[in-house]
Amino acid sequence: MSVLLKKPLFDGISQQELAEQLEAKKKCKYKLPTWFNTPLIYYPNKLNIEQTSSEETAQYKSDLVDGKTLLDLTGGLGVDTYFFSKKVDSVFHCEINQNLSEIAHHNFEVLGQKNISCIPKDGLDFLTKTDKNFDWLFVDPSRRNDKIGKVFLFKDCLPNLPEHLHLLFQKSKNILVKASPLLDIKQGIEELNFVKEIHVVAIQNEVKELLFVLNKDYDGPIVIKTMNQVHDQKMTFNFRLEDEATVSVGFNEPKKYLYEPNSAILKSGGFKSVADTFGLKKLHQHSHLYTSDVLIDFPGRKFSISRTLAYSKKALKEFTHKKANITTRNFPVSVAEIRKKHQIKDGGDTYLFFTKTASDTLTVLECEKLD
Repeated sequence: MSVLLKKPLFDGISQQELAEQLEAKKKCKYKLPTWFNTPLIYYPNKLNIEQTSSEETAQYKSDLVDGKTLLDLTGGLGVDTYFFSKKVDSVFHCEINQNLSEIAHHNFEVLGQKNISCIPKDGLDFLTKTDKNFDWLFVDPSRRNDKIGKVFLFKDCLPNLPEHLHLLFQKSKNILVKASPLLDIKQGIEELNFVKEIHVVAIQNEVKELLFVLNKDYDGPIVIKTMNQVHDQKMTFNFRLEDEATVSVGFNEPKKYLYEPNSAILKSGGFKSVADTFGLKKLHQHSHLYTSDVLIDFPGRKFSISRTLAYSKKALKEFTHKKANITTRNFPVSVAEIRKKHQIKDGGDTYLFFTKTASDTLTVLECEKLD
């Protein structure tokens, strides 16, 4: 029977509130296991949980900061704040929504984290009026704009970060900014100042966060760091943005092995850098698939190429009504159209890559996935 249809079980708690708590807790089972497994945690509404960082990404961010003080200007539920507090002596959590601020404060106490101060105010307003300076500032601008809906450019988010950077740098030399995974990295760099590092964080091969590390007066090369966590394994690849523009890369027809970079690398734009670092050839300037005659360890998927076929209905006839995993890269036909046109079902152990090769030929690579 639904909780809503039962008689009240606890004094002062409606069945609707109880139902909301149970539903919100269920959403935290995998995303926020520390909260889920801790008794007496109070949960905010589902939207707050959907918008918050996962524990995996919050842990990653906490490894980027250190020092004695940190201010989280856009605290929300406080997942990032909680993990920051394990690396920084004193952490301040600003949240303009007083109810959410109270929930975060309650949960920090339940979790036994005593070095967090909750401030139920707008973070920028607090920063303007305080006489404190901080070792780090963290800001995760809201990407829901009342006027234009869901946004991802910094200037359209709340707070408008480019407009307030001067204030932020008056209070700290180090700023960590969380951005939408949809944000174009070069666009983000243009909107900000003193960008030192950009981190592309993926979980289970899905990009979850872009993180910009700003260091006051920094004018050195920007380093892009990618991380893809699959279960307990972390695949990393780093490169300097200026090197990506100048490094030369060779192109070749498919050899014995095929490599597909993970989603963090693809988002980073380090297409030439990854080829140069691992000594690989690209299939085509815009295909972002790589090949070699010798198998190497690679931060992405690896395949053995069984056959290389020129794309045609005749070439794909043997796959009709059979199963195959299909990927397209720099190809004029979508996966859905290929499946429909050639009647290829999804699944099985065969992997088909539809792409364009160095000779500008539309090509199908029949592959076997390697562990």
